[in-house]
Amino acid sequence: MYKVKTNCRSCGSQNLKDIIYFGETPLSDALLTQKQVKENDEFKVPLTLTFCPDCSLVQIREEVEPEILFCRDYPYYSSVSKSLMQHFADSASDVIKKRNLDSNSMVVEAASNDGYLLKHFVSERIPVLGIDPAEGPAKIAENAGVKTLNTFFTKDLANNLKNEKNIRADVFLANNVLAHVPDLNGFVEGIRILLKEDGIAVIESPYLVDLVDHSEFDTIYHQHLCYYSVTALDKLFRRHNLYLNDIKHVEIHGGNLRLFIEPKENVQASVKRYLHDEKIRKVDTYEYYANFAEKVKTIKDELLHILEELKKDNKKIIGYGAAAKANTLMSYVGIGSNYLEYIADLSKFKQGKFFSGNHLPIVSPDIILKDTPDYMI
Repeated sequence: MYKVKTNCRSCGSQNLKDIIYFGETPLSDALLTQKQVKENDEFKVPLTLTFCPDCSLVQIREEVEPEILFCRDYPYYSSVSKSLMQHFADSASDVIKKRNLDSNSMVVEAASNDGYLLKHFVSERIPVLGIDPAEGPAKIAENAGVKTLNTFFTKDLANNLKNEKNIRADVFLANNVLAHVPDLNGFVEGIRILLKEDGIAVIESPYLVDLVDHSEFDTIYHQHLCYYSVTALDKLFRRHNLYLNDIKHVEIHGGNLRLFIEPKENVQASVKRYLHDEKIRKVDTYEYYANFAEKVKTIKDELLHILEELKKDNKKIIGYGAAAKANTLMSYVGIGSNYLEYIADLSKFKQGKFFSGNHLPIVSPDIILKDTPDYMI
């Protein structure tokens, strides 16, 4: 069901140093039915954040089988979030203009979900291919006219697409998926295989420095195997003769990097600036993450104190957003029915189910207006 890594996913080093142990944690997005709650049918896995001093990659030790995480009633549909949709509509428009894409181009996306991004290319009559292992979102994408392969993107698939299907990508897209990849080197090599020599990979991934600066420890969970600094990314891509040539910082998800990767080296000032800043801040040292671990413990203690005081005053508290992040937060801090009445969420795919670990019911946000709780977390 899961294995514990003793070597780095990027460089293979066995010199890993642990940062935080979050304890036995239920899987994020593994929402339960009432029957599963009654049968106590739930899978928990240790969660340990660790650091590789040799290539600077931050990662978790535990590796749950991808089929368990992404192929069984996966409840995440990108199109639910309006802010996310606007963000990626703007991103698609920018790529189309800058790369002069037309009906002779090919855009490939790994982890294409429900077609949230590729549909913008389809509407401009640009050929696309989506690749996603989650059956539900992949079916929705197909029904929306986005050609989709219901599988994982791998080096072998890239070779098959290139050699058997004669598919080469002018643009390869991957948003919030690089963190999820068990075979990191295979995934990146797959990009290199599929890209045309003048092609470009545009990848968005959460930025590790933002995570540390804002103490976003709730973004650490089993789907997210790796957490990237520019230092670690630059080393990873160069290993496969790909070059991180440009970077744009975007505010979505608490701080993401939009990475522009090409087979030919043309490193812009933005990349050099990030690498220099990370060197100054000692992002490539264990001490940087030890300080982060202390901040996380303080947040846990302070949040528990606030909740205890509110409950003493008989205040009604609810949760909003049955997201993957909420799983780590509530599991690590110890938040369940001891503090919250329920969790409200906009997604109809989640309503009527129960949250992982604490089994809080997930309801429609409409209930909040009728219920009028005192506090919401």
